[in-house]
Amino acid sequence: MTFGDAIAEMQFDKKVRRDGWDRDQFIFLVPGSTFKVNRPPLSTIYPLGTEIEYLPHIDLRRNDDETIEVWTAPHVDLVAIDWRIVPG
Repeated sequence: MTFGDAIAEMQFDKKVRRDGWDRDQFIFLVPGSTFKVNRPPLSTIYPLGTEIEYLPHIDLRRNDDETIEVWTAPHVDLVAIDWRIVPG
């Protein structure tokens, strides 16, 4: 499927990956949310209790250490047609 198809699937809480990626590496949609500031580093910018809005974004689960990071798509991934839904 295309990256556009992958985005559509992520709207339904699906995880997706490219064929060439490691089995345990994938991207997923993080919906927007409201967060009350309760700890650093945000408390060094806003007063405690301030509500801030997190905008929707895509995160990547890294395979090497199982950490999560914000994902910025390289052009090669945007035009790829080998996107797949991660089972489970």
